[in-house]
Parts: sequence; C-alpha cells; structure tokens
Amino acid sequence: MNRQEKKDFVEDLQVKLQKAKGTFLVEYQGLTVEETNRLRGALRNCEAEFQVVKNRLLMLSSKDNETACLKDFMNGPSAVAISYGDLVSAAKALSEFARGSKFLKIKAGQISGRPFGPEGVKRLSDLPSREVLLSQALSAMQAVPGSFVRVLSGVIQKLMYALKAIEQQKGVAA
Repeated sequence: MNRQEKKDFVEDLQVKLQKAKGTFLVEYQGLTVEETNRLRGALRNCEAEFQVVKNRLLMLSSKDNETACLKDFMNGPSAVAISYGDLVSAAKALSEFARGSKFLKIKAGQISGRPFGPEGVKRLSDLPSREVLLSQALSAMQAVPGSFVRVLSGVIQKLMYALKAIEQQKGVAA
C-alpha cells in the first residue's frame, strides 16, 4: 500500500468506526480463508463486518472515536469486527465461532467508549437477542394493567357475592 492508499483506507475505516454501535478486536492468526469467509458471512447476517487491519492503521482510524479506548489491546495480529446493528447477535456470532475454532481469540470489545475484555464479550453473547428482550418488556408492561383489572373485578365479584348472600338471607327470613 502506498501512502495515499493508506490515507484513504484510514479515512474509510474512520467513517465505519464512527457509524458503529460497537467494535470487537480479535486475534485471527491461523484461520483459513474459508473460515474467515464463514465468519464474515455470520457477522454480515448480524449487521456487522469483519476486517483485518494493521494495528497502526487501526489506531490512526480510531483516534477521534469511541474505538480509541481499545488501543491497549491493539497488539499482535488483530482484526476488527464492526457492529452496526444488534451488538448481542454480533457478540454471539463471534463467541460461537471462537468456540468452534482454536485460532480465533476474542481480545476485547467496546460499546459507547467503554472497553471490556473477552469475558465481557462472553457475558454480552449470553444475553437474549433484542427481539426477545423487547417481547419480555412488552409482556411485563401488559401484565401490570391485566393484573390491575383482575384485582378490581375480584372486588366487584366479592361485593356481588355479599349482596347475593344478603338477598338469600332476607328471602329465607321472609
């Protein structure tokens, strides 16, 4: 790469990193081309992309954005997974691939400028997906009014039972 190509590459990567909701650094050395393409496909399904980048170019690209917090992890052969969509599904894809591969190792990740290590990525991948979390929140929101209605109807039913009992007592007494 000549100087101008490097400059263009850094600018392009900088735009991608600014758009990203989160990034993950991984060690990829030893992966075959076929395995790398499979990982790229899995990440593409999660609105993320996988790119092998020299650490120096990655540091230059991340200078003015949230990925700068990962500079301590930018050593050795590195690749970056840039997530534009659901971070949980991207973390799941990386973790599942790392479990099945002896070469891919997750170094670190960041969300909103907060770095975390491989155990943080593992915990993030253990979360339910966005759709599941939204459905759980919706069901909790629907449960409260439903319970309230049942409580109120229970009070009215008890009042009706009491009135019916009073009516039966007066009918027996008459």
